[in-house]
Amino acid sequence: MDQKMIELDVREDLKNKIEPFQKIMGAVKQCNKNDIFILHAPFKPTPLFAVLKAKGFTHEEEELEKKHWKIVFTKLN
Repeated sequence: MDQKMIELDVREDLKNKIEPFQKIMGAVKQCNKNDIFILHAPFKPTPLFAVLKAKGFTHEEEELEKKHWKIVFTKLN
C-alpha cells in the first residue's frame, strides 16, 4: 500500500482569526495506517497532540523559525 502524505499550512488562517480545527480534522480523516500528515502552524499546537494521539497518531515537532512550527504526524493504526 502506498504511503500518503497530506500537508496543511494553517498559519494564514490563524493570522486572519479563522479557526482551522475543522480543516485539520478533515485532513486527518483522510489518513490511513502509515500515512503522514504535516501541519505548519505559528505555534506549537500542544492540545492537538492529545487529540491526534487518541486517533492513532504519533508526532514529531520542529520549530523552523519564529512563528513557524512544522509538526509531522504519522498514523500508526
